[in-house]
Amino acid sequence: MNRKQFLKTSALAGASLLAVKPVLSAVGSERKEKLRLGFIGVGARGQSHVEECAKRNDVEIVAFADPDEAWAIKSGQLILENTGRPEAVVYANGDYDYLNLLKRTDIDAVFISTPWEWHVTQGIASVRAGKRVAMEVCGAMDIQECWDIVNAVEETGVPIMMMENVCYRRDVMAVMNMVKQGLFGELIHLQGGYQHDLRGVKLNDGKSPYGKGVEFGKGGFSESKWRTVHSVYRNGELYPTHGLGPVAMMANVNRGNRLVSLVSMASKSRGLHDYIVANGGENHANAKVNFKLGDVVTTLISTSNGETIMLSHDTNLPRPYSLNFRVQGTKGLWMDDLNKLLIEGVTESHQWTADAAFMEKYDHPLWKKYSKEAEQAGHGGMDFFVINDFIECTKKNEPYPMDVYDMATWYAITPLSERSIEQGSAPQEIPDFTRGKWMWK
Repeated sequence: MNRKQFLKTSALAGASLLAVKPVLSAVGSERKEKLRLGFIGVGARGQSHVEECAKRNDVEIVAFADPDEAWAIKSGQLILENTGRPEAVVYANGDYDYLNLLKRTDIDAVFISTPWEWHVTQGIASVRAGKRVAMEVCGAMDIQECWDIVNAVEETGVPIMMMENVCYRRDVMAVMNMVKQGLFGELIHLQGGYQHDLRGVKLNDGKSPYGKGVEFGKGGFSESKWRTVHSVYRNGELYPTHGLGPVAMMANVNRGNRLVSLVSMASKSRGLHDYIVANGGENHANAKVNFKLGDVVTTLISTSNGETIMLSHDTNLPRPYSLNFRVQGTKGLWMDDLNKLLIEGVTESHQWTADAAFMEKYDHPLWKKYSKEAEQAGHGGMDFFVINDFIECTKKNEPYPMDVYDMATWYAITPLSERSIEQGSAPQEIPDFTRGKWMWK
C-alpha cells in the first residue's frame, strides 16, 4: 500500500482521527502503563488540560510551573484537590523556573500552555530535556523559531504533538470522513478562520474574565495580561491553527501535499479603540493606544496540489463565534456557518441541503464510541480527544497525528502574513519544514 492509499483509508481506522506519517523515533522504546506529567503554564488553558488529565487513571500529575502563584497555581492545585489527587510540586520562582521542572527525572511529558511568545523556547528546552511535548496553539514570532523547533526535534528524536483541538470537532471529523471517502470529489478550495469577539477577553478590569473593563498588560486579567499586547504591535494572521489545521489535514498537507505561498491583507483597526471609548471613556489612557492589528485579516494560501485555502482572523469586532469552514470539491461542498452542503448526484441540484443526516451517517467511530466520555470535556468534547491521542500515543511510543512539521508549518503563517501585509500584500514563500518528507510514498 503506498502512502496516498494509506492516508485515504487510515482516517477511518485505528485509535486516532488522522493518518500519520513516519516521524522521528521517540526516546526509548518501552511502552508505559502510566504517564508522569508536568504542566508549564496553568492559566485558563493550562487548567483545562489539568482538569481533563485529572479524570484519567493512567496519568500522574507531578508538577506545575507558572510565575502566577496567586491565581494560576492556586487554581491548578484546587483542581487536584477536588479530584482527590495529591498537590503538584510548584515551580513559581519567576519566568524561568520551568527549567527546574524540566530537570526532574520523574516526568515523561509536559503540556505547554503559556503565552504565545514562550511556546518555542519552552518546547526546545523540553525536548532537549527528554520530555515529550503537548504544545498549545498560536502563531510563531518569526520564521527562525519554526526552524529552531524542527531542528531541536530532529536532533533529539523527542517528538512534539500539536494540540489543535478543532481537528477533533465532531462535525469536522465527519467531514474528514466524507472527504476521504470522496463525497466532495477532488478538493479545490478550503476555508477556515478564527472569528470570535474577544474584546472582553483582550480588555479586562483585572477582576472578572468577562468584565467590561478596558485594561490590559499589568492591569489586565488572564489573557489580557499578554495577548492584547500582540494587537498593539503586530498586524497579521495571529491565530491561524484553528482554521488552518482541520482543512490542512483534509488536503493531506505535509502528507503528499504542502503549502507553497501566501498573500495577506488587513483592514483598518477600529474595534478595540471603540470598545475602550464605549466602556472607559474618551479620556481613558488606553483610548490613546494605537492598535496595529487590523480588525479583519484575510490570508490566501496556495498548495502544491493546486488547492487554495482562505483564512480569516476577526477578533476585535462584534460578531457571533465562527470558524468559517468551507470544503469544496469537484462534486460538492460543505459550509460550516450554514450547516448545509451540496453533493452532486446525491442532494438536490442547485440547492442547499441540511447537513444533519450526513453528520450522523459519517460520524467518526471515535465519537460514536467515546461521546459519553467527551460530554464533560472542554470545547464541546474536542479536548477529550486531543488529550487522549497525546496520552495514548505517548504511552505506546507511537507517532503523533499532528507533529512538529505540522506545528512549524501552521505557526509560520503568522510571521509570513505580517511580512506580506508590511510589503503591500506581497506573496511570501512558505518554507518546506519537512525538507522533502512530504513527498514520501
